Amino acid sequence: MNLSDLKVSIQKNKLPYYVSSFFKRLVPMQLLRGKLNQKLKQLNRYNAAEIHDRVNYYNKLMPGSELGAAPTVLKDLLQLKSPSAYRHDTFEYTRFFSPQLKANFLFGDVIYAPNVSTIQKSRPVVGDNSNAVLLKLDKKRHYLFVNDNKPFTQKKNMLIGRSAINQEHRVRFMEMYFGHPMCNLGQVNTNNGKPEWVKPKIPISTHLDYKFILSLEGWDVATNLKWIMSSNSIAVMPKPKYETWFMEGRLIANHHYICIKDDYSDLEEQLNYYITHEQKALDIISNANAWVKQFRDKRKEDLISLLVLQKCFECTGQAL
Repeated sequence: MNLSDLKVSIQKNKLPYYVSSFFKRLVPMQLLRGKLNQKLKQLNRYNAAEIHDRVNYYNKLMPGSELGAAPTVLKDLLQLKSPSAYRHDTFEYTRFFSPQLKANFLFGDVIYAPNVSTIQKSRPVVGDNSNAVLLKLDKKRHYLFVNDNKPFTQKKNMLIGRSAINQEHRVRFMEMYFGHPMCNLGQVNTNNGKPEWVKPKIPISTHLDYKFILSLEGWDVATNLKWIMSSNSIAVMPKPKYETWFMEGRLIANHHYICIKDDYSDLEEQLNYYITHEQKALDIISNANAWVKQFRDKRKEDLISLLVLQKCFECTGQAL
């Protein structure tokens, strides 16, 4: 295992995450509520317009928004039946507010917007998604960034892709391009797809030997998009249909990533274009790296998370 893969492995290790989450539960909530205003004053350290823009993007609620008939009281949050990572990631910020406040939570890979204000990880990009309030959830899995020291110009002129093939649109891509001379594709699960597609998992460092990395959405967003955009390789994908805290809906085609058609028919054309137009490829990498940078300041991420929640409670008519 090289140094890069070792760093990734350390980032993926969930034991310290769960230990930290356990100790956060031991801190008296009354003490934390006294620190909320102090944390919100961190706004003075940043560009306030940028912060509020992101808050209002994640949380589009208006005053008078409804909670519905069965919201969750914050003090009962950790009792919800859901993936534990979602509960812990939410509790990291709700613990600064009164345990008597209420909110709706929808955990998991969510691809719809509910009828009442709801905190969730993902939502559709198109249509009215104003009730779907985004919070940075399942972040240990999704928010993995890399330090890529290999220049784009020294990488292979190919597309690499390794993923579980469970969705029809991923099956369709494999049917079209598995074995294509410009593609190194593989399926990492054995319960679907075709036996000849199955290949062993490979480390991120091996992906980074290639100029282009496939980033197809799964049940909701593509998990690998964040680390690809932090590298010197380029994400190749159709226009996103779903978005998370990463604001996939704001990404610009052929500015932050190489955009291919929904039917994948122009893949070879797009790869060849960026192989022969190297500066345009380098511009995409620069834009992608700049996009990722805004998510790497934990203090700012914490501030925005708290402001998103504060707006939730205020817009649903709850006194803080």
